[in-house]
Amino acid sequence: MKEAAVETVAPPLARNRRYVILWSGQFLSEFGNEINFVAFPLLILAMSGSALQAGLASSLVAAGHMLANLPAGVIADRWDRRRTLLLCQGGRALAVASVAVAVWLDAFSFPHVLLVALIDGLLGAAFEPAEQAALPQVVPESQLSRAVAANTARPFIATLLGPALAGFLFAVEQAMPFALDGLMLALSFAALMFLRLPARPAPAEPARGAGGDLVAGLRWVLGQRLIRTTLVWMAVSNLVFTALMIIVLAMSHEDKVGAGVIGLTMACMGAGGLLGAALADRLHALLPAPVVIIGFSWMTALLTGLMALVPGGLPLGLLLGCTAFFAPLANTTILTYQITVTPDRLRGRLTGIVGLCSGGAAALGPLLGGALMTAGGAGPGGILSCAAALSVIALATTLTPALRRFPTTG
Repeated sequence: MKEAAVETVAPPLARNRRYVILWSGQFLSEFGNEINFVAFPLLILAMSGSALQAGLASSLVAAGHMLANLPAGVIADRWDRRRTLLLCQGGRALAVASVAVAVWLDAFSFPHVLLVALIDGLLGAAFEPAEQAALPQVVPESQLSRAVAANTARPFIATLLGPALAGFLFAVEQAMPFALDGLMLALSFAALMFLRLPARPAPAEPARGAGGDLVAGLRWVLGQRLIRTTLVWMAVSNLVFTALMIIVLAMSHEDKVGAGVIGLTMACMGAGGLLGAALADRLHALLPAPVVIIGFSWMTALLTGLMALVPGGLPLGLLLGCTAFFAPLANTTILTYQITVTPDRLRGRLTGIVGLCSGGAAALGPLLGGALMTAGGAGPGGILSCAAALSVIALATTLTPALRRFPTTG
């Protein structure tokens, strides 16, 4: 029996107050991540001049995200999701605001900033499983793919706006990026106070404790062949694509492309992703799921190969934008299926495991890209290596029966 939809006749997503609150809360969380990704290193470099300390702070944010994913999934499944969302946003707002106050009072302390960076990473990562698991509680199944498609736009908007705004505000006043982030998180906290989630069914699992719940979630997810296959597909695709980002930046630097043009190159990727997110729901309804997944794999490999033939800068950016255009459609197809087939009691742990896989790929991808550039030296060798790897992924996708027969969800 399918889980009950929240409403018999559902309003459009734009008029679904509970969905708008959830979408906005996660957007502000991601927007804050992008601001802090730039603002924390800028502050440390301005105060201490230590690149090592700046790198340590960025690594702690990433480590916090990685460490929080799995336990956050258990929390989202066992605890009240609304309270979890409130705790995460409220805690982040207070932590980030404390940095703004410290800078204003000329009381900068590296251990304080390091602690805030860790808290920000932990709570930011813990927010996502609760928000993702709550999505089917506020959106009926008939609108789930549309909601997932709209959600895929958030990181592209955050990436387009966050870093540039952080740099601008920091140049005006060093405390301003942190003050803005704290204010946005506080507004998100206030909005979440008005969120009402439908009652969840009583847990069908016996009480096992946090460790037992985590093992049970891992066992269920890994026992689902199709979900297990998509996790591997997403991880290896993200690994190669994040490596490609580093190679593109390095090639543009070698070609003596200006910093402004490099910024526009990366903005092309955000613009392509936003356009793809705007059309993802319509394309998802028109195209069978296997066509989307296999087609995305081959298009990504082809476009990456073409990147080896063009100079650094905007030509590379245009091809990156074309690649990013197809990503929201593939994500919508896979995530809609994963959410639909996963019981409510396990959705938080599913999101945590997905976040762990994608976060691991994001952490290892830049190292892979640097290694490929070092081994290949100057020139397009690194890009060709990524194109070859993506071609192997595309071939494996085509030959995998589970992906060739991937079910199409409405």
